[in-house]
Amino acid sequence: MAYIKWTFWIVVWLLVGAFFHYTLPQHDIVRVVNTYEERQDLTDWTRIFWSVPDDQAESLINRDVQFIQAVQPNGKAVVYRNEDTGWRWPPYFKFDTANLYTEANDAISTRAAPEWYSVTHYGWRNEYWSIFPNAVAIKPVEGPDATIIPWVNIVILTVFFAIVWAIWVRWRRFRRARIDPVLEDIGDSFEAAGDSFDNTRGWFGRWLDSWKSQR
Repeated sequence: MAYIKWTFWIVVWLLVGAFFHYTLPQHDIVRVVNTYEERQDLTDWTRIFWSVPDDQAESLINRDVQFIQAVQPNGKAVVYRNEDTGWRWPPYFKFDTANLYTEANDAISTRAAPEWYSVTHYGWRNEYWSIFPNAVAIKPVEGPDATIIPWVNIVILTVFFAIVWAIWVRWRRFRRARIDPVLEDIGDSFEAAGDSFDNTRGWFGRWLDSWKSQR
């Protein structure tokens, strides 16, 4: 029973962690090297990793998507999609795809004369399924060693865990005050019923023994 309980909670917290890791903003220090536009096919199950900025986008099987190519300080290539999120989830309310595309084009630099930028994005990158993180903002930084403090993530996670803690504390109090006494009463009732059954069985056994002795 304890094994099932711990497995359940591990799965729950893994799902919660995956949700926050995908949804919360992340910051990459990169050098922008190119931008381009490409038509992408939206398959049934990978559609969840693409934005749906309007009702029309839900019925499309493919559409043109803008991309931003960049290189991290360690030389690793990274590609971002540039899509509006609209009023849908996740709630970034991004409507400035064209502006961001222009900023990314203006930020292009070479390896000989690098210019470093912080790209704020959400989502995951998977080469096999052609999944790309969505860039939501870009701003210049002093260099490749620049540090970005994720204040938004800190605030959201602090509020989330504070709510979880408050719910857990109140549940513990409610359980101790209301549920545990009921369970104890039920346990006592079963125990009393067991004792009564034992007494009845003992009386019945003695009654049978009395008949045996008479025979």
